[in-house]
Amino acid sequence: MKRIISILAALICAAPMLLAQKPGSNADDILGEYICKIPGESYKVRFTKNTDNTYKAQIFWLEQDTDPATGKKWTDFKNPDKSLRSTPSDRIVLINGLKFNSEKKVWDSAKIYDPNRGIKANVTIKFESDKMISLKGTVLGIGETEYWEKLQ
Repeated sequence: MKRIISILAALICAAPMLLAQKPGSNADDILGEYICKIPGESYKVRFTKNTDNTYKAQIFWLEQDTDPATGKKWTDFKNPDKSLRSTPSDRIVLINGLKFNSEKKVWDSAKIYDPNRGIKANVTIKFESDKMISLKGTVLGIGETEYWEKLQ
């Protein structure tokens, strides 16, 4: 009898941990700040929720945000939308209108903007671990994947 009570007590204590959902189970799990480190550059991105329940990812910090030759802040000069070319590099919107696909446990139905190339690609985002998301961008079936680490 003592053994049964001990097992039940252990299960009751462990229940919250067993029932905890892993990241990517809920749409708002993506909210927060992330860092992307790729050779030659690092930047931080903040995911926020739009009023229509979609999500937006916007750069808020760059390791190198000024032109070393001129000392001027970089702008989004490769943007195909000429009205956005004066946007400071630390305020570029990379993704807007991202939706959570609850069946697949991914965020999709949006495009990711690559300011280095001035192009947009279809994007699918999923959690790889508690602190890591993968972003797969595809154009005409050709894809590239980046990994961002969640900061908070």
